[in-house]
Amino acid sequence: MNQILTPREKEIFDELIKGKNSKEIAEYFFISDKTVRNHISNVMQKLEVKTRYQAIIELIKMGELEIK
Repeated sequence: MNQILTPREKEIFDELIKGKNSKEIAEYFFISDKTVRNHISNVMQKLEVKTRYQAIIELIKMGELEIK
């Protein structure tokens, strides 16, 4: 199976499933909030979903993310 997520997208979604918001993720990785939102939007487009929560569910189903 091809990887859906880039390494950075995976890092961002790993933090999302821990309950962090975009601003907190941006501060954690020393990147801008806009960059975080762009990564999230890119994943949502790849998966053809409308919300970040739908993206998380799809990524878990695909084995790209795990809830720890």
